[in-house]
Amino acid sequence: MATRIWIAFGAASFGWGTAGVAVRAAFDEGVPPIAMVALRAIIATVALFAFLHFVRGSVPRSRDEWKVGAVMSVFNLSLPFILFTLGLQYASAGFMGLLAALMPVATAIFAHFLLPDDPLYSGKVIGLLVAFGGVAFLSLTGDSGLDEGGRPMLALALGLGAVLCVGVSNIYAKKQSAGYDPVEVTAMQFALGSLILVPLTLLVEGLPSEITGIAWVLLAYLGLAGSVVPFLAYYWVLQHVSVTRAQIIAYLVPLVALTTGIIVLDERIEIGIAVGGALILAGVIITGAAERRFVRA
Repeated sequence: MATRIWIAFGAASFGWGTAGVAVRAAFDEGVPPIAMVALRAIIATVALFAFLHFVRGSVPRSRDEWKVGAVMSVFNLSLPFILFTLGLQYASAGFMGLLAALMPVATAIFAHFLLPDDPLYSGKVIGLLVAFGGVAFLSLTGDSGLDEGGRPMLALALGLGAVLCVGVSNIYAKKQSAGYDPVEVTAMQFALGSLILVPLTLLVEGLPSEITGIAWVLLAYLGLAGSVVPFLAYYWVLQHVSVTRAQIIAYLVPLVALTTGIIVLDERIEIGIAVGGALILAGVIITGAAERRFVRA
């Protein structure tokens, strides 16, 4: 693959991989979970529309584009961001990062039913079974990666819910990506997501109390490096490679999350996370390899 594609893979993987660490650090600063997601989306919206206005000289006006953005704002932003953020209250960034690696698995399952040229076959099924074995191992060992306050089963349920949402949105994005500009779609996604998340924050949590300076730095990181950069990189990748090959990003996200969680937050890699994570990654790699063989055939 071209160097630019690998750079995009790296940008998306690092942004999403370190986002979990930033979320857990923001929890330590007292930022509530849904308010965190809403502020993250608002910051990303401002940055994206500023770019479109001052650099591109235009903002999206197509009704069809806004329809695409509306769907993505629910299934690729609001729901998965809330679920993953809630999950990070009960498990380490590394634990949740491993669940993010299941996104290609969910994508493969939904692709079988929604994309006629991307069926499930024996190689994919083996990969899915191995990955699900990793999830089962994670759930049975009860390791959360936290010294205290861990609730791995709840974190697992929240993370899997987010993965299913992203699996659906990946198929939808692939179907729609060729016709629309990725920057505009991303901007609309965050703008419409903000319209969902702000009222939800007020309804569930109320106005957030005083936010510290460190918390604002973390929120800015989440909105820019943890949202704008990886989303733009991912949508750009989708326009240049297959939807399954684009999931290489999901192989790298857990590795970044595990590494940065250990370095920044002193998180632990327990036996359940190590073995379960290895099985998940092995299953994802097997699924991807089977897809590449199928394409060549």
